[in-house]
Amino acid sequence: MSGNLERRYRRVVRLLPGYYREQWEEDMITALLDGWLTGDPEADEYITAEAWPGWAEVTSVIGLAARLYLGGAGTPRRYFAWGQAVRHAVLAAVLVHAVLGLDVLVQTAWNRRLFGLPAPPAILWAASPGGVWFTVFYVVNAVWIVIFVALVLGHYRTARVLAVLAIVPGLVASLQAQLTGSMPAPFASWGFWVPLTLVPVLAMAAFHAAAPPAARWPWLLALPAGDLLVVVPLLALQATGDFAWVPDFPGQCCLLAALACLAHAPRAWSRRAAGSGAWSLSLALLAAVTAVYRIASLTEYLHDPHLIAVGLGELLILGTAAALVAPDAARAQAATPPPPPDPHPMAA
Repeated sequence: MSGNLERRYRRVVRLLPGYYREQWEEDMITALLDGWLTGDPEADEYITAEAWPGWAEVTSVIGLAARLYLGGAGTPRRYFAWGQAVRHAVLAAVLVHAVLGLDVLVQTAWNRRLFGLPAPPAILWAASPGGVWFTVFYVVNAVWIVIFVALVLGHYRTARVLAVLAIVPGLVASLQAQLTGSMPAPFASWGFWVPLTLVPVLAMAAFHAAAPPAARWPWLLALPAGDLLVVVPLLALQATGDFAWVPDFPGQCCLLAALACLAHAPRAWSRRAAGSGAWSLSLALLAAVTAVYRIASLTEYLHDPHLIAVGLGELLILGTAAALVAPDAARAQAATPPPPPDPHPMAA
């Protein structure tokens, strides 16, 4: 029996990738309709004309679509490449938060001379301010380290729950700044919160049961390496007192993303490099998000043409470096014909 209900279900199922619908759409529609039909012709006629898919069913289809588009093992190459690219990009974004969190913890321990540490140089000394907002800020930074480690070790649900909790204080602070005109220090603005916090948390949908595990040791070692190779040199420059020429944080993100693209470019141009396409696509995604962050941050410098010019130069460098990996990223999305796996349970 067909009717409005079937058409409504088909509109919902259209959210799924084409390759999956070709094999499983009719079975899904039949199963969904069977959940409504009673066997009474009059009741069934009314149901098929007036009923609508339930929110739980729609949510399950949306979740299934996210898992399929951000594919894991057994999915066509295009979806697997996108899934790997998003997973790599999320890990890189969360790594940035974790490195910042590690830096906050190290500086706090140094300022308070914990573990027998000597006093920091006077130019780096900053008395730890009190207040609820700073306490929350310290806790959130520590939580990002836990989120990063949980993602790398495969504890995806734990990471997602903690990430949702970790982004709430930044949201509240940004809303307060929107309403009162005063940002509770030390939280950042919408320009930081949306691209570098909210977007990676939403993209954690790519971490699902069918996703291949991350390479644990390289990612785990990237956390202390990021602190030693990026944060420590910046602190050393700050200690010299000649720090004005160093780019701001959005500029640093642009330069780091550009360096990552340049480092990967030889692999991207070598057709024999296995797995380079997913990394190229990941770097392209990171470059795009970083560019959005840089552009949003430039609104704070509208009064200073020099800083605007510097920011545009950083965007040019980032765009040029990203262009080197763009062809390989495009090749990674080429579809291949392997059959899809068995259908995923919609409630999974």
